[in-house]
Amino acid sequence: MLFTSMIEAAQNSPFKKPFTTASCEPAMEKGQLTENHHIQAAAAAEGDSCEFGSNLYFALCGLGGIISCGTTHTMVVPLDLVKCRLQVDPAKYKSVFNGFRVTLAEDGFKGLSKGWAPTFFGYSAQGLCKFGLYEVFKVFYSNAIGEENSYLYRTSLYLAASASAEFFADIALAPMEAAKVKIQTTPGFANTLREALPKMSAQEGMGAFYKGLVPLWMRQIPYTMMKFACFERTLELLYAYVVPKPRQECTKGEQLVVTFAAGYIAGVFCAIVSHPADTVVSKLNQAAKGASAFDVAKALGWSGLWGGLVPRIVMIGTLTAAQWFIYDAVKVYLRMPRPPPPEMPESLKKKLGLTQ
Repeated sequence: MLFTSMIEAAQNSPFKKPFTTASCEPAMEKGQLTENHHIQAAAAAEGDSCEFGSNLYFALCGLGGIISCGTTHTMVVPLDLVKCRLQVDPAKYKSVFNGFRVTLAEDGFKGLSKGWAPTFFGYSAQGLCKFGLYEVFKVFYSNAIGEENSYLYRTSLYLAASASAEFFADIALAPMEAAKVKIQTTPGFANTLREALPKMSAQEGMGAFYKGLVPLWMRQIPYTMMKFACFERTLELLYAYVVPKPRQECTKGEQLVVTFAAGYIAGVFCAIVSHPADTVVSKLNQAAKGASAFDVAKALGWSGLWGGLVPRIVMIGTLTAAQWFIYDAVKVYLRMPRPPPPEMPESLKKKLGLTQ
């Protein structure tokens, strides 16, 4: 019922139809913006495969999230494995290069792929919720606070929408994340997802799959808030001050390059703000039954919380940029509406005396 009401509100949002002529007064030519919609999300304009705010639109956003998150996280499994081992056993794995060397010596190249299955399935499920629900919540909250406030407080809008989406995304991710870390950091426990799941269930019950949920929220919610808000604002600034022409005049290829650049900048900040919680998640899922996030953080100390930061910055920066690139590319390929950077609504311009 919650999601049904949000989708209905999104579909009825006054911000979803800036290009339509049927519902705008006075009527405007096709392609011309209405005066009232500052979140300029295209409706089913000519050539678009769906209408902005429709169930199909949100479903396709979720599909884009599956493709972007599932594939990119799986691609960086070797680096993620070494990063996790640096966090949980710094005495053995002294640096990134040393971590790769030790892993190759002990397990060979095959060892670098440990945890790929829970990574793929877990982050695909997370991507579905993260990107799909972000679009739902963004339109829903915009509708709730009105067009002028949505423009004035758009950063807060991005933060609220992304935090709400990630709350649900982490519930989907938690079981696979717990299995991944267990496979990667506990020698001899299991080599595959099929081995790990029954062992974890037998040892700790269902709690084994969700004991890391709270620190996962602590890691992922700030990460996702930064990921979406920083990306949205960076994209806006790049088009305003760096790209020499308006977005609508850029080719799709040029737009995707700008998307990648904004995604990488956002990814660097994402890695920094979420790293201490990421260390706690890695250590907690390796720890024995009964350990709490607070106990783990206290044992690690302040410096220990920042172990593995450099490889995570490289990994998350590249990962975030690739995710935004793939997500935007999916939208292009599926001919989905792609809202341009927001502009101040005409009503607000008049209030501020910026128009005649």
